[in-house]
Amino acid sequence: MNTVIPEQDQKELAEAKNLLENPGVAAKITNFIGIPIEEGFKNLPKNWNEKISEVTTSALLKASEAAIFTIKDNPGKKSSNYWHKFGVAVSGGVGGFFGIAALAVELPISTTIMLRSIAEIARSQGESINDYETKLACLEVFALGGKNRSDDGTESGYYIVRTFLAKSVTEASEFIATKGIVEDGAPILLRLLTKIAERFSIQITEKAAAQGIPLIGAAGGAFINTLFIDHFQDMAKGHFTVRKLEKIHGKELIKKIYKEIN
Repeated sequence: MNTVIPEQDQKELAEAKNLLENPGVAAKITNFIGIPIEEGFKNLPKNWNEKISEVTTSALLKASEAAIFTIKDNPGKKSSNYWHKFGVAVSGGVGGFFGIAALAVELPISTTIMLRSIAEIARSQGESINDYETKLACLEVFALGGKNRSDDGTESGYYIVRTFLAKSVTEASEFIATKGIVEDGAPILLRLLTKIAERFSIQITEKAAAQGIPLIGAAGGAFINTLFIDHFQDMAKGHFTVRKLEKIHGKELIKKIYKEIN
């Protein structure tokens, strides 16, 4: 183990990596329902792939306006994870009852609740929610934990995503820092949200497929949504732990040590 950083920081980084590199939503849902979610893909509409990106981007946009741009700043305050899980479970129950057709209504609600939970986790790690870089880092969490076929298996999945989003995050952060959230900046923010949605939609599709399995129903939808928010809370905790350590020890050193952790 690397001894360049204190032992406690090494431990935190190892815990963060364990969260960030663990199996994604699909594996957790499959383990819960005991049925491969591939069965549910058969029940998705034929034009699903065409619509999912639009639905996901719209949900992220609505969530960002309703959640992270309104949450109060109080760095270090403990996050309310259980209340957020309860809220998402309720929305998942409604979605499970009405099936895939309800996704366009349910997804913005559950995404808003999850984003607020992510923001509170960021705040609990000492981040200032008034900082637009932090707000954008909260949105980044939705891109974590889903695998694309094009991903390089030799590179950490976590750092693949950060590299994938880096340019769009920098552009959005610089624009907002100088001009704030104004109409002129909408295309820049939308470009970032579209890239995040590209990866978030993978997990949304897996969730929808699971909820589309016969007999899942409202109770199953509630549990699936609970697993869903639990996944992103884990991603958020890992992400903001890494960011905290990067601010202390530098990005390159933390990335190097992260890769060396087995």
